[in-house]
Amino acid sequence: MEAEGPASGPGAEIAVGVDVGGTKILGLALGLGVGPTAGDGGAGALGAPVRVPTPSGVDAVLEAVGAVVEAVRVARGPGCTVGAVGVGLPGLVDRQGVLRVGPNLANIVDVAFAARLRERLGTPVTADNDATCAMWAEHQRGSARGARDAMLVTLGTGIGGGIVAGGALQRGANGFAAEPGHMVVDPNGPRCPCGGRGCWERFASGTGLGRLARDEANAGRAARIVALAGGDAESVRGEHVTAAAAEGDAEALEVLADFAWWVALGLANLVNLLDPELVVVGGGLADAGDLLLAPVRNAFGRLVMGGSHRPAVRIVGAELGEEAGAIGAALLAADRT
Repeated sequence: MEAEGPASGPGAEIAVGVDVGGTKILGLALGLGVGPTAGDGGAGALGAPVRVPTPSGVDAVLEAVGAVVEAVRVARGPGCTVGAVGVGLPGLVDRQGVLRVGPNLANIVDVAFAARLRERLGTPVTADNDATCAMWAEHQRGSARGARDAMLVTLGTGIGGGIVAGGALQRGANGFAAEPGHMVVDPNGPRCPCGGRGCWERFASGTGLGRLARDEANAGRAARIVALAGGDAESVRGEHVTAAAAEGDAEALEVLADFAWWVALGLANLVNLLDPELVVVGGGLADAGDLLLAPVRNAFGRLVMGGSHRPAVRIVGAELGEEAGAIGAALLAADRT
């Protein structure tokens, strides 16, 4: 249901957040007004988000983002104006809004997204890393509300992250902070699209879960997982594992427990370094809920330094789902206007 209020009707000024992913672009509106939740009723956006497939090439992506912004504005009704646009991008985004490297956006490097969209739209535009945006959304309106020191880890095709310390979003010297997926956890591990070897995301992402399950299937196990994949072991993906585990399949639960250990290993490394009070787990795999988080919490307690002597670190699921990146991008854009 759409929120009521002065920022939700015709003639209102909105901030538009756009999350650019490897397969889809999602845009939504938040009301511009006094306070962090003005006009949009708290955590949610104004109306339904707009989704389009992510095209190939720089110009096509810029055109698609512009079209999403316009579609969001039109959906708000006559007289609605866009006061700010925020864009979340996958990869290294510097403090000037330049996407330096984006492994999930093929052949798009060193693109000044903020400047080019600002020129195209005639509106103030900011650009940040997508998981950084999602962290801010969860801190302001989701699972990390009220936490002074928190981190977000997104488990999807790869792994992204965001950090809040002392109540402030941390971007690092260049804007590149919080790329935990590329911590090396096994120097002899599989190659990563980033060019390295043994990165955490090769083991603890959706891709990693699928690889673990295919190994089991090729060893003659995981019959239910393979059945859900249409009978072809090479077609097994992470979602087949979680679906079989939700049915109570013992082999799927075993695969998920092995996967949870890898997730917990990376979380323990991050907690040892950053000492947050709270870890939020987002991304598509977070939809598995306690089916995944329970074994992660169990393994984490054994892996983190001083696990039985330090205050408990809460590991919770994200609240805002697929809209988190766009909500955070809109909030950050509104803050800078």
